[in-house]
Amino acid sequence: MTIVYILVGGGGLIVGYFASLKLLAAKGKSASDESKKILDEAKNEARELLYKAKEESLKMQEEIKKEEQQKRRELSQNEQRLLTKEESLDKKLEQAEQKQDNLQKQIEELGVKRSMVMENLSKQEEELERVAKLSQDEAREELFKKIEKEHVVDLVKSLDKAEAEVKSKAKERAQNIIAEAMQKYAAETASESTSTLVQLPSDDMKGRIIGREGRNINTFEHIAGVDVIVDDTPETVIISGFDLVRRYVAKIALERLVSDGRIHPARIEETIVKVREEVEVMIKELGEKAAYDTGVVGLSPELIKLLGRLKFRVSSGQNVLKHSMEVSFLAGQIAAEMGANVNLCKKAGLLHDIGKAVDHEIVGHHAHIGADIAKKFGMNEKVVEAIRSHHGDPEPKSLEAIIVQVANLIAVNRPGATVDNLDNFIKRMEELENVANSFPGVEKSFALHTGALVNVVVDPEVLNDLEAIKLSHELARKIETDLQYQGQVKVSVLREKRVEDIAS
Repeated sequence: MTIVYILVGGGGLIVGYFASLKLLAAKGKSASDESKKILDEAKNEARELLYKAKEESLKMQEEIKKEEQQKRRELSQNEQRLLTKEESLDKKLEQAEQKQDNLQKQIEELGVKRSMVMENLSKQEEELERVAKLSQDEAREELFKKIEKEHVVDLVKSLDKAEAEVKSKAKERAQNIIAEAMQKYAAETASESTSTLVQLPSDDMKGRIIGREGRNINTFEHIAGVDVIVDDTPETVIISGFDLVRRYVAKIALERLVSDGRIHPARIEETIVKVREEVEVMIKELGEKAAYDTGVVGLSPELIKLLGRLKFRVSSGQNVLKHSMEVSFLAGQIAAEMGANVNLCKKAGLLHDIGKAVDHEIVGHHAHIGADIAKKFGMNEKVVEAIRSHHGDPEPKSLEAIIVQVANLIAVNRPGATVDNLDNFIKRMEELENVANSFPGVEKSFALHTGALVNVVVDPEVLNDLEAIKLSHELARKIETDLQYQGQVKVSVLREKRVEDIAS
């Protein structure tokens, strides 16, 4: 404040000084009067300035005091908050230390209990070894058997409940998917043999077909690549051959020759060549139609031709082209239900048996031949893998490959799809029963439903309920590894104890 007074006083002196200079410069006036007047005015101005300076100083003091009080309040609040947080942290730290102590005590208690359990187990093992003179592994097995025997009822109930739940859910889901796929696809099935019949207008035509010294029939068989059987069957000639394309060409050519009436070697050759060209065009159209009907695109012309040739290929009495279209449709339906690649499954399903179009010309399994063909003509690697693995050799790796394999099994095993040989059927039934009878405790077994079910009757005095469950699982695994079959084989183990008495 003293500095302010000094500054104000200095300012007044300076003003007076300059005012005095003015007075001296003014001529014709009284210097002393004027100087007094000016000095009085300067003093008045100095007093006013000093008053104002005091007022400003007081205001500044008030503001500084207020600001100082506000900061002190804020400091006090911050200090209080810090103290509160410090107390809270101290409490949490104390609780954490207490929990750590409790955990340490629990760990120590568990360690003691574990030591006691291990000690009791060791004593039991030593006792078993001492009494039965068994090795450690043998003693462990004996202990497990003892536990199993004591709790056999609970184990059987738990196993039955868990197995029933899993089977129920899996079966329901699988049935829904397969049933929906099969419901959406209803295809006729036709069994085709290795021979074709050609109807003749009369038996006189047989002599013209044979020709002089058999020239006509020999020429026909040589060019067509089939066998023509002329026997006592009225007004009928049989064309025999394993290649359906050749048989079809021969049938059409022979019908045209019979209709035309001109049957001689030159005419025979001309007719067969012309029919063969027409059949090649028809094969292409059949392949294109199959691809169009199944919604498969992106196939090369060579694959289209091979696909059409499947129309003239039979497997287990089933037309392979119809079968391939059915697998394509089923695979697409299953893929849609399971969230897989629908187009890829449909394409792999349509081409899965493409190797059968040339498997009579190339050595090897049709699945591997088909995979090589698909790869050669630029098919996706997953399509190639699905074709190669649709018979399980090698095992399918992708979901799409598994779907194609399942669709193939459904198409093959649905009622009426294939023609089975009686000898093979009997052999398969005997193999199933022999495998079941090889297990100890089995009294007899029956293979039913064309091998889809094996009923096994066991001796209740030899096997208990838990061992019967084990037998069903072991028998199922043995059938999987030792036998070849299509679809699934259900194993049913029957354990029944009958008590009889006679009232006389």
